[in-house]
Amino acid sequence: MINQEKVSIGLENPKSPDNVSSVMRAAGNYQVDSILYTGTRYPRALSYQVRSVDMSRKVSKGVSVSGVECLINSVPEGMSIVCVELVVNATPLPEFEHPENAFYIFGPEDGSISQGIIDKADSVVYVPTVGCMNLAASVNVLLYDRLAKNNIHATDNDLVRKSRDTNNRLKTPL
Repeated sequence: MINQEKVSIGLENPKSPDNVSSVMRAAGNYQVDSILYTGTRYPRALSYQVRSVDMSRKVSKGVSVSGVECLINSVPEGMSIVCVELVVNATPLPEFEHPENAFYIFGPEDGSISQGIIDKADSVVYVPTVGCMNLAASVNVLLYDRLAKNNIHATDNDLVRKSRDTNNRLKTPL
């Protein structure tokens, strides 16, 4: 894939190591540059987890993950702030035009993005579902929407061969 644009993800006070690991995998798949998170719940839950996630074979191993005090103060230079949340007057994702360089902020699994962050966003979008989605599912849908609306992604057999599992040797009949 070709990726000249800059994309980062901000997670406001996430709590689940499994969800954050799934966000990391999505970040690797969709070529996100970095993940920033706030709060103490995720690192605390990670310290209690008896098993650690083996990232050595995962596509996300090159994505940096860092804890920060404030997402707004940590927005990488030149990026538009896009909050993804069920908010009155937000833009439905199918109608949204993604900025070239974006910092996407997602709320916690059991809460919402703070009003202070919403007030500073350049855009606020929502996925038009009935009910709210899981954090990792929301990240995947948002990043896929960005990819689908972007015309500079690779769409060939080399990408398929490079991306698929080592046990997958399937092909369509000619």
